[in-house]
Amino acid sequence: MSASHATSRLLAAVLAAGALVGAAALPAAAHDSDRRDHRGRYSSVVIGDVQHESSRGRGRGSRDLNREWVEVTNTGRRSVELRGFTLTDRDGNRYRFDRLRLDGRSSVRVHTGHGRDTHHDVYQNRRHEIWDERDTATLRDDHGNVLDTKAWGQRGDRGDRGQRGDRGYREDRRG
Repeated sequence: MSASHATSRLLAAVLAAGALVGAAALPAAAHDSDRRDHRGRYSSVVIGDVQHESSRGRGRGSRDLNREWVEVTNTGRRSVELRGFTLTDRDGNRYRFDRLRLDGRSSVRVHTGHGRDTHHDVYQNRRHEIWDERDTATLRDDHGNVLDTKAWGQRGDRGDRGQRGDRGYREDRRG
């Protein structure tokens, strides 16, 4: 076997191995924008839409308070147990999830008022608004690690209602 033939075979083997390693690394690179949970795995649970200040000029009954909510979304394919996860606002108000398995690619709305919990809606059973016109929602896992934060109405935002293009932006269309 000549030296050039052996070199060609070695080079071909190295290139093939490099292609395999590159192909294997490609799916991992696709997750770089995701957040990791407390076990170092990528977290698929994030804050989605937000509907704040439910009662503007209306009464403060449960029905009005239930128009105020934060949506928690599982963007992954696998279900996630939310027991012990918390959702807090800038003032320190906290909602702690009880037993709730959030299916893959689904959401649950956390309403401020009273109601009967389901797989798609849970209730904080509060008597006053939580989410202000300018506020921040923070989602933590059962170990207190921050999974996602969503702020809206901050100075410099368009119309003080959030930034278009931000994940979770919701335009306030109420009159």
